Amino acid sequence: MPLLRRKPFALAKPPEELKPDELVYQIRFTKEIFRDYTDYLKRLNLYRQRVWTCKVTGKTGLTYEEAMVSEQHATEKVQQFPKELMTTALGIIQYSMLPLKDLADSIGEKLQERLFVGAELHGKKDDAVHPCRILKVIEKGVDTFCYEVAWLDKNKNISDQGELSAEHLVHKKPLFSRNVLKSFIRESTYRNAPWVLHDELAKNHGISTDIPEELRRRVFYRDGLLICSKKRKNEESREDAGNGKRKKSDGAQVEDSCQEKENVQHKNKAIKYPIDDLLVKPSPDDPVFTNRPSPSKDFNIPMSCVGDLLMVWDMLNSFGRLLHLLPYSLEDFENAICHKDSNVVLLVESHAALFRLLIKDDDEYSSALKNRKLKSKITMINWTEYLCYFLEVINIPELRCHEATIKRGHYGLVDVSAKLEILGELVNRALETTIFREKLEEIIEQRQALRREEALENGRRRKEEKERLKAESESNGVVDGHLDGAKVLSNDNHSIQNGDVVIAIEPSGQNNPLDRSGIKPLNPASKKTPKKLNSEPKEPTKNGKELSRKESPKQSKADKEDPSEKNSEELRKEYYEREMEKRFVRRSPLGKDRDYNRYWWFGRDGRIFVESCDSKEWGYYSSKEELDALMSSLNCKGERERALRKQLEKYYTKICSELQKRSKDLMHRIIDESVLRRSTRVRAPPRQNPANAFLRYVNKWKEE
Repeated sequence: MPLLRRKPFALAKPPEELKPDELVYQIRFTKEIFRDYTDYLKRLNLYRQRVWTCKVTGKTGLTYEEAMVSEQHATEKVQQFPKELMTTALGIIQYSMLPLKDLADSIGEKLQERLFVGAELHGKKDDAVHPCRILKVIEKGVDTFCYEVAWLDKNKNISDQGELSAEHLVHKKPLFSRNVLKSFIRESTYRNAPWVLHDELAKNHGISTDIPEELRRRVFYRDGLLICSKKRKNEESREDAGNGKRKKSDGAQVEDSCQEKENVQHKNKAIKYPIDDLLVKPSPDDPVFTNRPSPSKDFNIPMSCVGDLLMVWDMLNSFGRLLHLLPYSLEDFENAICHKDSNVVLLVESHAALFRLLIKDDDEYSSALKNRKLKSKITMINWTEYLCYFLEVINIPELRCHEATIKRGHYGLVDVSAKLEILGELVNRALETTIFREKLEEIIEQRQALRREEALENGRRRKEEKERLKAESESNGVVDGHLDGAKVLSNDNHSIQNGDVVIAIEPSGQNNPLDRSGIKPLNPASKKTPKKLNSEPKEPTKNGKELSRKESPKQSKADKEDPSEKNSEELRKEYYEREMEKRFVRRSPLGKDRDYNRYWWFGRDGRIFVESCDSKEWGYYSSKEELDALMSSLNCKGERERALRKQLEKYYTKICSELQKRSKDLMHRIIDESVLRRSTRVRAPPRQNPANAFLRYVNKWKEE
């Protein structure tokens, strides 16, 4: 059960006398039921705050659902802990006073000496070290063991068996990582300092629950709760019985009073935005929100296939260099998928690029092709054979039913959903290859190097800026501070007024009183320094007199900065952003609106796609006006819409540029189509139809 601010949290009890036809509200992940919608929203908002802690791993700053998932994953890891070693580990944990890290290390060292059936390690054989797995533990004497092992090859298949003593076994790495041991400790206990096992767990493994003698004399406090032996508690109860009231424990009383104060403050405290979008209510000070534009949904493919279409297209275009596949537009890909021709070059090249990657790296697929003795070169004629063998390898019944159609050369007649599902399986298989993983690791290292370079560059520029400001202040005569609010009264006897203190400054010379008082002039040319500090440009007035224009000592940073420096900083920032975009790893949505609809932007397409919360509906915005209307409809008092608007503002210039470019291309296409229809009527040589651009695709990056 997740912890609220590191303390246990009780779920709401089901309503009493609940009728079968009564309208209620249920929280999906806790199954709590509420009659009142306000109570439901309050509890849901609490669960979505990042104040929860995973009880098993100790991770903080999570939502309730994230903490539940974290606990589930950690519990699954703990359940993999061998039963043969569990009793030994639990015996070390019970009533231990060690910190979590030291306790995990202590258990790891102890278990390193104990081996169990199924453990994989290394053993000495033929003057070399080979991987092996323990099949049987043979007891030779007191604390003397021998092990029957199975020798493993590089694919972890058993190649031979043998018998080894403990001296011939090699531990290249610990049996369990420290994180696994920490999770095991947290999952097994309900209290630390000292660590105390769950009663049922201790009973099942025969671990004593009696407090050791050395701990009976000590009293421990944990979160305001008094922890001591029953004997000590009974003695304190008899001592306090005459006082008329048994004191609850100082820590518990303080905790109760603090909790009451916190509840009162929480009721009187004003709402602090942003909050969950569903809790935001209209208020008089809200700006005027425009109506959110309805996204276009004129896709050529079924609505259920749009997500797969975007996923496959984005992956093939983002990693085109690795696949030796020239990028193409989303519209061309969509038209090619819907085309009934069986040998569309764009689709053939896309399949062939993925096949070539699998042949290089995927052992299962490459071995299947070797048995078939196919030609090594994929062509327009034999590419469907590679596709059929891939369907045999993945062996998905829903896709294999199209195998006969593909073999007969009628790939174009296959359903669009099946085509995209096959491409999706190809992409997923390619992502698991070693070549692809090495490429991703290389990209991640490059991104980290860019971040380090940017951080160093920013640090260097900040240091230079600090040194420049320091040099300017020294050249102006300011050594140890700023002369804020200073005024020059005369040229002979200068005075600097700062607050309520007035310091007289005489011109430097032999009889200068500043020299005798130990205060040195700020500058060897002190006669000129005040004039220079307070030189004011003169402006003639209507009466011919001159007025001094006062200049604020605290100039704005923008006035002091050189425009060339601003431009160079912006260019440097744009450079790092471009370089990071080139090193693509994965696509993330721009954000979500109040209804959990996700917004996606693909730079190569120029449209903002909208995905419904259940991923069943898709739409898109394709004009700058729609983008502006979308941004004007977002309420920044909500957490999700605030984050979405922030991302849209960040990429506003880029998105607008792509949207305008797309609008121009669409206009040119309409003009070309009208010219095409006109030239057909007059029997002039027609231009190429822009709608069939996908049929003219040529893969210029093709690997020879």
